[in-house]
Amino acid sequence: MAKKKQNEQYLAQNRKARFNYAISETFEAGISLTGTEIKSVRASQITISDGFITIHDGNALLTNVHIASYAQGNQFNVDPLRTRQLLLHKREIATLAKAAQEQGVTIVPLKVYLKHGFAKILIGIGRGKKKYDKRTDIKKRDQDRELARRFKN
Repeated sequence: MAKKKQNEQYLAQNRKARFNYAISETFEAGISLTGTEIKSVRASQITISDGFITIHDGNALLTNVHIASYAQGNQFNVDPLRTRQLLLHKREIATLAKAAQEQGVTIVPLKVYLKHGFAKILIGIGRGKKKYDKRTDIKKRDQDRELARRFKN
């Protein structure tokens, strides 16, 4: 009996990441969250567009990601912009640390989703694009749209 593929449903997506950065490699990581934070994440109350990942003392840290306070959380709510630890293997953290030391390279969150009940985040190693690279992407996207429009009719 074949397993059914889960439908890809993301709780949050960083749409500008692939436009602003040339993503070379991606990793899937778990996020260390408190009880009220995971409830907010499951309700899609998370914003990752301004977030980035730093490596500090052998730990990958998710910085500047906003997880809204849970409405019924009371005193258990924590700071919405606190730094959260990412759960990765040591060799993956070493790869990220090596990449982050290069000039012009940033580690950015791409997508947040649930996998087997756990919150996961897809992170990517990205090199900042120049303005002319972005223009080429826009031009290619417009050409693809125009082709699809012509073949539709």
